[in-house]
Amino acid sequence: MKITETRIPDVKLIEPKVFGDERGFFMETWNEKAFREAGIDATFVQDNHSRSVKNTLRGLHYQIKQPQGKLVRITRGEVFDVAVDLRTNSPTFGQWVGEYLSEENNRMLWVPPGFAHGFLVTSETADFQYKCTDFYAPEHDRSIRWDDPTLNVNWGLTNPEELLLSGKDQEAQSLEQATAELKEVY
Repeated sequence: MKITETRIPDVKLIEPKVFGDERGFFMETWNEKAFREAGIDATFVQDNHSRSVKNTLRGLHYQIKQPQGKLVRITRGEVFDVAVDLRTNSPTFGQWVGEYLSEENNRMLWVPPGFAHGFLVTSETADFQYKCTDFYAPEHDRSIRWDDPTLNVNWGLTNPEELLLSGKDQEAQSLEQATAELKEVY
């Protein structure tokens, strides 16, 4: 398993070794020892699976209490996956990193607690699976706008009017609006 730092060192790109032949393939997607040696010391309490159609954008989500670290991967299709540093005391606060994850490249992304997370489906459909370090807490759930001009995330969109967004994501706040609450938490 190859684990490398991204532009934001706490966010890690994971490339598992894939062993395949005419029968199919095998890969290890979680190994506590290997991850710990790479600086990811996580205990997972919840696994989630979502399926989305092309142009669905989910995010940028985070929890102000019970922040979740997420180990994310795609088992069908492709997404552009984004992590935004919300830790107000971090030198990379407000910066983002994005990676293409797909069933072909088998890459995974470690998004630590203290980050907002989101993804854009670039294939016809995508099955997105992720492990979480804390339980979902709807009362602490928040969103930052996917198109926040301060973040300036390059989603690679050619037709933003074709995006499929939830009501929650359509009404998300800006990073500037979220910062006061974030300073109390991170």
